Amino acid sequence: MSDQIDRREFLSIMWKVGAGLLAAAGAWATWDVFRSRATGGSGGPVATLAADSLIGDDVAPVIAVRSYLTRVDNEIIALSEACTHLHCRVTFCDSSGRFECPCHGTVYNRAGDLVSGPAPRGMDRHPVEIVDGVVLVDTSVTVEGPPPGTVTIDEPARGPACDDSGGA
Repeated sequence: MSDQIDRREFLSIMWKVGAGLLAAAGAWATWDVFRSRATGGSGGPVATLAADSLIGDDVAPVIAVRSYLTRVDNEIIALSEACTHLHCRVTFCDSSGRFECPCHGTVYNRAGDLVSGPAPRGMDRHPVEIVDGVVLVDTSVTVEGPPPGTVTIDEPARGPACDDSGGA
């Protein structure tokens, strides 16, 4: 008998090695997708902008903390830009004076209260602290938005909505 491997046996071994490598790659990819990651934002307070730069009913987007700063009843609040429905990025519409989700049509007022749409609650918030005139936003802490029906400020829409998709 010869110690050489015939072609059929060689191909059989190569198929088994290839299948093993494919299984290992699949396991690696699955582990990478499902392993837990660090949660929260920056892990602490982030300096954003000067407190006196928010005048009246201004809304200031702060990209560094993925939030909006607004003044409600002379208090500065930080609203998360993630819609509470499916976490799409909510935008502020200057013409209506409201936050509008482009994905499914949820509308929030300037205080983050749910006005209409499929979201289960108002916009989530982050704690705010003012130190030496600078607004600090702590993105490591998220406070759930108010339940439906909460009206912090009673402001009608200033004008037409920016998203005219009708919530589709």
